[in-house]
Formats: sequence, C-alpha cells, structure tokens
Amino acid sequence: MVGPRRPQIVLFGSSIVQLSYSDEGWGAILTNLYSRKADIILRGYSGWNSRRALQVLDTIFPKNADEQPSLVIVYFGGNDSIHPHTSGLGPHVPLEEYIENMRKIILHLKSLSKKIRIILLGSPPVNEAQIQEAFSNVFGPLKRTNETCRLYSEACLKLCHEMNVEAIDLWSALQQRVDWSDVCFTDGIHLSGEGSKIVVKEILKVLEESDWEPNLHWKSMPNEFAEDSPYDPVAMDEKSTVNISNWSFQKFFEWERALCISKPSNGHQFEESAVTKQHQ
Repeated sequence: MVGPRRPQIVLFGSSIVQLSYSDEGWGAILTNLYSRKADIILRGYSGWNSRRALQVLDTIFPKNADEQPSLVIVYFGGNDSIHPHTSGLGPHVPLEEYIENMRKIILHLKSLSKKIRIILLGSPPVNEAQIQEAFSNVFGPLKRTNETCRLYSEACLKLCHEMNVEAIDLWSALQQRVDWSDVCFTDGIHLSGEGSKIVVKEILKVLEESDWEPNLHWKSMPNEFAEDSPYDPVAMDEKSTVNISNWSFQKFFEWERALCISKPSNGHQFEESAVTKQHQ
C-alpha cells in the first residue's frame, strides 16, 4: 500500500462503473475532486449482474481487511433488467431475486465497519433506438427497455429506503434534461460526459446533505500535506511563499469549487472565490 493512508471510496458495479473513467466519466470527475483527499478505487465489471457480484463479494470486500472503505458507491440493475433469453443464457435476473441480491450486498457492506457509508445508484434510463444501432451487429436481440430499467430502479430505491441506505434515482435525474436521450449516452446505455455530470451532481448532493460524521463531501475533507513550506512558489513580494495546496487550477471546471484560502509563510492569506456552478 502507498502511504499515508487516506479514506477510501470504492466504486463497485457493472460497466457504468468500469467505464466511468472514459468520456469525461463520473469516476474521473470524482477522482479529480478528491485528489489529495481520498483514494477512489475502481471495481467495475462490464456485463455483470447482481448474481456475479455476489459470487465475488467476499473477495472484493473481505471482512478481515486491515482497512475498510469509508464509502462504497454501488451500481447493479441495468443488466439484471434485460429481458430473459429463451435459451436461459444472458444477464437477466428476475426482479425479486435482484432485490434479494442487492439486500445481501448491502448487508455484507454494512458488516465491514460501523463507519462505512453506502450509496446505491438506481438504474439510469436508456435510449432504445441508440442501443439497437450500436449493438445490433454485436449481440443477439438485446431487449433492454426504459420501462424495465424503471422497474428495477424503483425496486432498488424502495429496498434502500427500507434498509436506511442512501440511494440515487438516476432514472429520473437524467430525464430531467429535455434532451437527455440525445446527449446523455455514448451508445444508448453507457454515459457520455453530460450524463456523468448528472451522476456526480447527484452524488455530491447526497454527500453534502448527509449528517455523516466525518463528512465525506470533497469540500469538507482536508488536503494531504497542506502545511506551509519554504519550497512553495515565491509570492509577489519576493520575500514569502504562497501555499497552493488548496488551489483549483481548472478555471472552467463545471462544478462548485471550494473556497480556497492559502496562507503564505509571512501570514498573508490568498483567497480564491467559488465562482463556477454546475450548468443547469
């Protein structure tokens, strides 16, 4: 393990998770936000359903690990919701079994630590026409519909409510955009940069509004090695240095930036205002 130890945030799920670092994905955005604050650990497996997740749950999240995650963000359901194939093959998992599988995943994660936090992502919507265009020459009939995604999403949200676990209704959140079907996907299923921004917005909303202690929102977490140093860049007065550990250099980044206050070695403070808001 590379030290010093930081809080761990694990992204666990199917291809929505595995591909979250591509196309300006939500995993990449979170990793950028939490740089010097927490380690984002990717455990995404394209094509997986909740059955396969259960098979490896103890391997990915062993109960005897020296360190347990601070937060696990889980997504399964889209592949489960694909209509059953007459051969019996394929990723389909009946709705009632899916609910029980997700219950077992939640219970296992809760058993890892009293301090672990969990967020489940409900199945996002899909663009059915785009799916057929993208995958008709790759797979057999791929019956993945917006309606079945809704059913599995609602089941996930209901389960989380019963088990007192935070959940995000991506099926509704993405469709709040009038042009969601045109801009939120790369192939009708997987998220584009625009779709990922919605995912991050919803995750940050949960983290900001929660009463978790410690707070896991990126603006509430300290930066690593943030102390003043004579090796920091020299200030305008050429007699002091400027601590830039909290600065955001991405001027056009589309998320709220923290109010960054740096304290040079001569006691002056430099302040960078929070000016950028998420586009509506």
